[in-house]
Amino acid sequence: MIQSPHLEVHNLKLVYKTGPGTELAAVDDVSFSIGKGETLGIVGESGCGKSSLARAFLAYTRPGARIADGTILVSGTDILKLDNSDLLKFRGGRAAMVPQNPLSSLTPHRTIGQHLTELIRQHKMAGGLSAKDKALELLAGMELPNPAAIFDRYPHQLSGGQRQRVVIAAALVAEPELIILDEPTTALDKTVETQVLDLVSRLQKRTRTTLIYVSHDLNVVARMCERVLVMQKGKVLEDGPTQEVFNNPKTDYARSLIAAIPKLKTDARPEPLKLASEAPVLNVRNLDFTYGNGRSRVLRRLLPSPVAAPTLSDITLSISAGSTLGVVGESGSGKSTLAGLVAGLVDGNGGKIIFDGKPLSGLATSRSRDLRRRVQMIFQDPISSLNPQHSVEQIIGRPLQIFFGMTRAACRDRIIELLEELDLDATCLARSPRQLSGGQQQRIAIARAFACKPDLVLCDEVTSALDVTVQAQVLKLMKRLQREHNTAYLFISHDLPVVADMSDQILVLEKGQVRDYADTGTILTNPNSSYTRKLLDAFSTASAHAAQRTRKHVS
Repeated sequence: MIQSPHLEVHNLKLVYKTGPGTELAAVDDVSFSIGKGETLGIVGESGCGKSSLARAFLAYTRPGARIADGTILVSGTDILKLDNSDLLKFRGGRAAMVPQNPLSSLTPHRTIGQHLTELIRQHKMAGGLSAKDKALELLAGMELPNPAAIFDRYPHQLSGGQRQRVVIAAALVAEPELIILDEPTTALDKTVETQVLDLVSRLQKRTRTTLIYVSHDLNVVARMCERVLVMQKGKVLEDGPTQEVFNNPKTDYARSLIAAIPKLKTDARPEPLKLASEAPVLNVRNLDFTYGNGRSRVLRRLLPSPVAAPTLSDITLSISAGSTLGVVGESGSGKSTLAGLVAGLVDGNGGKIIFDGKPLSGLATSRSRDLRRRVQMIFQDPISSLNPQHSVEQIIGRPLQIFFGMTRAACRDRIIELLEELDLDATCLARSPRQLSGGQQQRIAIARAFACKPDLVLCDEVTSALDVTVQAQVLKLMKRLQREHNTAYLFISHDLPVVADMSDQILVLEKGQVRDYADTGTILTNPNSSYTRKLLDAFSTASAHAAQRTRKHVS
């Protein structure tokens, strides 16, 4: 029994408005408590209510939601009854949150330094240092390269992993007693993930901070959390010590989650994709790129900026129709920049990009309509790539109308088909992106890309926001679509088991240069470079730590 609970939740019910006079319970009669300095993991499929529950710990709800019943006590204080003044002091001071989508949580026209120094001054945490020096200390503690340069950059000038570390630094400013981490390592490669988790663990031990991890990465939860809640459709199905729940789940649902944890298989793929052809649909030769030589337009904020992005140097690769090339590397290695050049989001490169035998260059706006249809990209951060003013029906329907001239009725039928293929239903049609969970947002982005019937899909961390069961479903779907349509994939990810499962070949990038490029089996069993071996070792070590944690104290 927990003594002197730090956080107590009693009969919490949180509902979303779904229409005139109708509401849906996202959190339904949830009760639990956690002691000071403990670590709790909350897991479950996308849309199960875990992120809505996490926001409620800061007395916050998304637009269209309300807390219909229940209490939330932090050190005995009912935070749902705090007035605005006290609530502002509580948020960031006593409790803080690391959000899932760093790009959407950082103000785009403010530098990283301005974000951090404002918080430092607000909470009076300089401790004899200037606010800038304290901010630089925080950035250095997050293992960010060149903190002085990062301090002066804007959010869009950082890679996804760098932005995630900045929002973690922001949450740590006041050293709060309660930290809620909503998918904190989603955008991080395995080596940086290990550094960040170790850093958070050291902080917790030093300050006895209570941590709540909301994550679909069960390896992270197994490694970091003493207890775990398993949620489904707004309800808590299991609540207990992590090792007990993971090693002896009581419900079929929990068993299915644990069984779906991706594992790194070091053997080669058993057979190549049957429809893969010899002629490359994409051929890149001696590609060089330095930011500042080219320009980016409409989607610039989705990619690194001139000052922050790495230079690509002498990149050579090819992808045949019906096959997959996986691209891996640490945050900031140039993976997204490579995809952006092929997609036409940035230009100004040296070398050649050849698509279906013809030169592919310049911005997407200068390419033909059919060429834009044939090359599609799915972004890492769905909430920033989906129009917040449009409904799901409009988002997926627009390419159907532009590229195929479909009528509204035909569009709606095709949209429903696409949603069903991605385990979504027609109730999503009228919703905006912000009314969906992170995993649901990413599935909408995938549906929009495949609505175009593309020949090449550039997948930039497409499963990073998905829980393990939905991830497995989406990867299975992508393989099926690839077989049926002979689609080529450029598959970018920091998740090695996912890359190994999806890819015929793997290209390893470090600081904009190719370190390894071979078939999947060779990369996993006999890599050329020490850098590739480091990536493989980092994943093996993280998995071993998680396994050790789940076995601990099990009789």
